[in-house]
Amino acid sequence: MAAPTGPTVRRMQLGGELRRLRERAQLTLAEAVDGLDFSISKLYRVENGLTGLKSASELRSLLDRYGVTDEDDLEFLAEIHRDSLNRGWWSQYRSTMPSGMAMYVGLESGARAIRAWHPSVIFSLLQTEAYVREMLQTSKAVEESTTEFIERTIQLRMERKEQLIRKQKGAELWAILDEAALRKTVGGPDVMRGQYEEIIRLAKLDNVTVQILPLASATYRCITNFTLLEFGDPQLTVVQTDMPEGGSNVSDKDTTIWAFNRRFDALRAGALAPGETPTFLHRLAGEI
Repeated sequence: MAAPTGPTVRRMQLGGELRRLRERAQLTLAEAVDGLDFSISKLYRVENGLTGLKSASELRSLLDRYGVTDEDDLEFLAEIHRDSLNRGWWSQYRSTMPSGMAMYVGLESGARAIRAWHPSVIFSLLQTEAYVREMLQTSKAVEESTTEFIERTIQLRMERKEQLIRKQKGAELWAILDEAALRKTVGGPDVMRGQYEEIIRLAKLDNVTVQILPLASATYRCITNFTLLEFGDPQLTVVQTDMPEGGSNVSDKDTTIWAFNRRFDALRAGALAPGETPTFLHRLAGEI
């Protein structure tokens, strides 16, 4: 039996298995789909976890082409495919998600561990409802956002945080925050004080660790937000980076993962120890 996890993770696992089987059969993408009822671009997207196979017959056609005949292998892949077709709890928010966000939330929901660095704003899973609302209201006219978009985005973010807080399901979160993001006023002093208290509260959870990188520290800083997500089954790590237009980019390339692992380790080494986070935030609350 495949271990239970989110459909997005299953889709990525299936894509990786199909890519491995195609390469083992020494077939190009074009050769793999020759005579089948889908295109090279679709198979590319399937192998990279960007889309799924719609039916069991599509899966079986590929497996026949790749020479997979072992019944255990066929059942294993069929089960992964069935899991990948499930609708995640976040599917109700798809209409208000920017490009790539649905895939990221699906991965986040199935992750075993999350490591995040955010130099520009407070990391999403640590945000209060008031903080999110003020950020979205401030940009409403510029981005031409609707009230529905704002409310649905807030609901989605709070549900994502609730998934983290549910200890029996929540991933291990290690977030590093830049002092600059913590000092950037959103909504006024009361909103920021409430946000500091929320970070302190969440950092007390067994599965949450928060570090702060002070402005005065002459150490390495990455200029972009990124999040590393690790999975137990399959053994997989992906990295998510923000895009300028508000979308989300996800990669599982080994060289990219190695680069962001090094960046996170350097940031963690330069930040204050986790035990210093409450004291630092209380001081900020007093200053604001």
